[in-house]
Amino acid sequence: MKTTKSSSATQNESPGGLRIRLRERLHRLRHRSRGPSDDAIIDSTPRTLVDLTLEANLDSSSQHATSTASSLSFNPTRDPPKESTTSDDVAQTQTDQSTLLTVGHISGLEQNSFANHSTLGNDIDVVILPSDIWSKAYDEAVKSLGKDIDNAILKGENVAQLFRQLEEIDKEATQESVFLRGVKYLHSLQIPLERFKLALDLASPLTNIEPTAATVFGVVRSVTAIAISFATADLEFAKQIGKMLEQISYIDDCDTLGEKSNKINIHKALVLVYQKLLEFYNVAFEILTRKGAKLVMKMILENDRLPSIVQEFLGRAENLQKLVQNAMWEILGDIQIMLYDQEIARWLGSDKMSQQSKHHSDLQNLRADQACKFLLTDAKFISWYRASDSQQLIVLGDMGCGKSVAMAFLVDELSQRNKHQLPQPKICYHYCQDNETNQVNSIFCGLILSLLQKFPGLKRTFFEWYKQAEVSEDFQPATHTKKLEEFLQKILIMIDRPLFIVIDGLDECDRESQTNLLRSLKILMQMTPRLKVILSSRPREEILEQLDGTAKIDLGSDAERDRVIVEKTIERKLSYLSKDVKALVTETLSRLAQGSAIWTKMTVELIEVRRIRALGPMKDFLEKTPLPKQLSELYVNLISRCTSNDPDSEKLLTIALEVLAITRTPLSILELAWAVTLGAAQKRVTTVAALAELVDPQRVMSLIQPFVAHVDFDDVKKRQVRLVHQSVKEFIVREWASNRPGLQDPALSTATDQRLIHQRTGSLEAGILDICIKYLLLDDFAHTDLFSEEQAAIEELPQESDLFNNDEEPTEYDPCCTWEAWEENMIRYDPTDRGFGELFVYASCYWLEHFGAITVEPLPDLESIEKLCQARSTRLQNWIKQNCRPQCTIKPRFVFDSGLYDPLSITSLYGSEAMLRDMLESSDFDEDRFLPNPAMGAADQILQWGDVSRLKMLFWGRNTGHQLQNLEFFRLVMKQWSISNIHYQDWDAVFGLVDDVLDILVKEKWGNELLCVAASMGCMPIIRRLMDRAQYKAELKTELLWGSPRQPQYMSFGKPVHQSIGEAVLGNHVDVVEYLLGQQGIEAHLQYRNSHGENVLHLASRLCNPAMFRLLVSRFKEGVHQTDDRKETALVRIIRRSSDSRDRYESAQILLLEGGTNGDDRSGNEQQDPLRISVRLGDLEMCRLLICTGKMDPLSALRREGDGQMVLKEETSENEQNMFAILELLCAHADAVSTSSPDHPGSKNNGEENLREGDD
Repeated sequence: MKTTKSSSATQNESPGGLRIRLRERLHRLRHRSRGPSDDAIIDSTPRTLVDLTLEANLDSSSQHATSTASSLSFNPTRDPPKESTTSDDVAQTQTDQSTLLTVGHISGLEQNSFANHSTLGNDIDVVILPSDIWSKAYDEAVKSLGKDIDNAILKGENVAQLFRQLEEIDKEATQESVFLRGVKYLHSLQIPLERFKLALDLASPLTNIEPTAATVFGVVRSVTAIAISFATADLEFAKQIGKMLEQISYIDDCDTLGEKSNKINIHKALVLVYQKLLEFYNVAFEILTRKGAKLVMKMILENDRLPSIVQEFLGRAENLQKLVQNAMWEILGDIQIMLYDQEIARWLGSDKMSQQSKHHSDLQNLRADQACKFLLTDAKFISWYRASDSQQLIVLGDMGCGKSVAMAFLVDELSQRNKHQLPQPKICYHYCQDNETNQVNSIFCGLILSLLQKFPGLKRTFFEWYKQAEVSEDFQPATHTKKLEEFLQKILIMIDRPLFIVIDGLDECDRESQTNLLRSLKILMQMTPRLKVILSSRPREEILEQLDGTAKIDLGSDAERDRVIVEKTIERKLSYLSKDVKALVTETLSRLAQGSAIWTKMTVELIEVRRIRALGPMKDFLEKTPLPKQLSELYVNLISRCTSNDPDSEKLLTIALEVLAITRTPLSILELAWAVTLGAAQKRVTTVAALAELVDPQRVMSLIQPFVAHVDFDDVKKRQVRLVHQSVKEFIVREWASNRPGLQDPALSTATDQRLIHQRTGSLEAGILDICIKYLLLDDFAHTDLFSEEQAAIEELPQESDLFNNDEEPTEYDPCCTWEAWEENMIRYDPTDRGFGELFVYASCYWLEHFGAITVEPLPDLESIEKLCQARSTRLQNWIKQNCRPQCTIKPRFVFDSGLYDPLSITSLYGSEAMLRDMLESSDFDEDRFLPNPAMGAADQILQWGDVSRLKMLFWGRNTGHQLQNLEFFRLVMKQWSISNIHYQDWDAVFGLVDDVLDILVKEKWGNELLCVAASMGCMPIIRRLMDRAQYKAELKTELLWGSPRQPQYMSFGKPVHQSIGEAVLGNHVDVVEYLLGQQGIEAHLQYRNSHGENVLHLASRLCNPAMFRLLVSRFKEGVHQTDDRKETALVRIIRRSSDSRDRYESAQILLLEGGTNGDDRSGNEQQDPLRISVRLGDLEMCRLLICTGKMDPLSALRREGDGQMVLKEETSENEQNMFAILELLCAHADAVSTSSPDHPGSKNNGEENLREGDD
């Protein structure tokens, strides 16, 4: 009824009023089509150069041009005719849409790379196929001119030369190019260049223009550049140039608002316009190349050719404008009469476009362009943009990474480029959101409505189609996907211009809409030769499968991009912050963003809401980084959408996200699927094969896809599945339990108390631990070895890639590289080959870490732990072998001997204190699952690898204390302490355990032995504790300083043992000896002689430490002359040592000087005479020391031969080179002694006696 009433009103209106209203409507449509569109149409059409092979026939072309010009009739009126005139509406023969031109790169294209610019600018030509009205008219114009135009000047090199010459005109004098001077001059004449559809960017240097005129766009652009450059020649000529540029812009309207009018008169008029443009270009090229750049302006004025051509062009262009306007009036008149807009808006929903425009505007406000410009230099984008045929590109990114903002950037960036192309490409965009905009019908309606707004001439076609469809079908076409798709195909075929379709959020659509949309786009690209499609989506598997072969750009995390986004967001929202606070927020959020633009946005908004401004409170906020409420709500809604509120799906998603939130490393797709399946299994699964039948990786990944980072679905074994951002983990830990119906935990409702968060984390740890334990308890692992016999043999071989290379390479791990790099070429194995399934590696390598994190109840089942860690079991061997081979290399990363472990030692090392306490209280350590004396074994492992504070738990355990409260435990403690590279700060707590057994060691009489062992190991902490406590406990002192021989059971392999000081001397522990010598009542230990008659000085002679001798000799001079069971003194022992070290001589000197040793010290046995032993050994230095320092008689080692010569009593082959020097030394000192003291034992008379004794 509304249509009828409006039509009647229009018919009753006066003709003049109708003309005025139609003229106003045409003006509005023109302004809208030429100005910046609210829809932000992108021009991403690749501008590739076309190499045309032109056939020129001068005679026929000239005749054709003449007949064409004479046959054109001019209509002087601008008012639309009342009735459509059909005299000129001869149907024009259409060239097949599939016609293709040979595309080639003109020389010089490669040099004009746009990678150096933030935008592609004008560096790329749009490929114009000969099927559109502009190309056909241009082709005919070139042919009609024939020999009047040299085709060579249209080639790239010549055009580039022309542009260079234009740049150089008067540049030396003005320091400015003639092109820019022309722009300024035309502006000064009030010529509105910015309002014209110019074929080039006025702000871009002329030399940046692509050097080709071989296409319709190329020649129009070149003529525009030349005309502006020549405008400064003359005022009148400049005004003509202004009119010329305005008329050139009307060429873009020749497709009459998108409706193919098929009017031969428009085609003929356009041919004539192109002829004049080509003539202008030809003359300008001749002037520039033949006359020289400096004479150009003069030639333009003196030679009237260019002004004449411009005048003729204006006449022909005005005629073309009138014809186009008449055609538009006809179209627009029909639209006005039929009120198409109102009906179309009702059918397709006009609010859709306003919603899309508003969303686009919102994204513009959010956007940091610098963070998006990398897309323009991506090789895949460049290839897509430059392609001459229909192409599709998809931008992939994780949830919240900024895909929509990036697509909005592309919409605006490419729209900017369209302003400088003729014909201008059109762009339609659509943002799929979580409302009805994500349905395929809504997308098609939005695209059609956008196309109708950009091509008003198509509205009548749509109106008629829609009415016909309503009549023929019993439904509304706007609700029928197939019908909308058919019309979309129909109008795209009708459009001559390049077209871009931009669709954001493909993953927001349901599976049916995704499939229908992608199928339809594929058909459209096959049918439309110049259609470019760009999509964005999260990398969902089903989408990637359908887009196989499509070029893809990944929006991965980038620290610099994160920083740009943070800075933009802070500047927009928190510009009021002080400089230092702003710097703190920028630095912190940039580091934590990790590619999540949505987290950045919402966190900044939270700071704004809380109105934090001071540095201190801001630091506190950023340290906690609370989860924004909006983000939490978004995650809840996503979970609901992913699971469709299905309980079974929600259970799988819950397990998957909880596993990912607490896992120690990214999981593979298969690992995650196996873990989720086992965690969700309704019935008990006992074998790997039974579990494998239940696994559905695709289902699991489809449920959690929005929450995980981009994964490669082609590599299901790659460890790549991880949460998309830290905020997702925070949501799972802090918020999710309180947001899930039926799963609320009142204690976690606020999720602010750290204790409650700790409990929640413990619950997550318990969940994944339970999965790991269940998996490792499958029956397969109790009977099958991880390594085959062949692999076990390979384990013993070198693991380098070349087993036959003789070059020695280091085989130990180099801490300067990663384990992955170190193990790159090592021999590997696959546990799945042994039937161990996909989760065995993770469960084996990481269950211990989860085990140690369980600190709150409920604790893991002890029965399961004991079964998993049963001593000497195949199951224990299997998971331990895997544990030290995280990358499945035959060579282990570290030693992990399964024979040393049982449930108690594993729990003591890796379990939490709560778990260890539970085992100590509840387990029966006499069972076969444990090693003999399990507490001692556990203590040994703790001392080597674990937390020594746990020893106290074992030491006082109800079922383990009796195994450790003895000498052997403390001997083990001191042994590990003595060989440890790092003396832990809490060793004190371990040594403190001796205070708890003082009564026991006195009662059982092993206190003296403990002191001796401590002295032998140099364990001062134990020694000090014992001696300090003994000052207040007489019975303890008596036990410690027991002077009798030590008990036989403490003798080591039959070797004689000593008391404390002697043991410390043997260990060379000077500090211990010094400390013990200062203790009261230690004399018995100092004077103690072992079963071989050795005293402490004899023991010290083994190492010849001068410091040790200084301490001992000063306190034990009588010991210097004591001999052992071999009749040797300490000095003789030192002499007999073969070492030439200075310590040996210094030790002997100490005995000689401080010990009271003299020349008569022979111990009743001449064979033990120190000097004679030294001579026998050929030790010249020792002989000198004994004679000079020890005052020993040199004659004791000499005898006189028959000829009266002095010789050595004993000559040996040892050190023969020293024998002569020794003889000289002895003789010299013998003579000196004889002459100095007649009564000396070495005087002449006594000497003769000694010599005779020597002869005997």
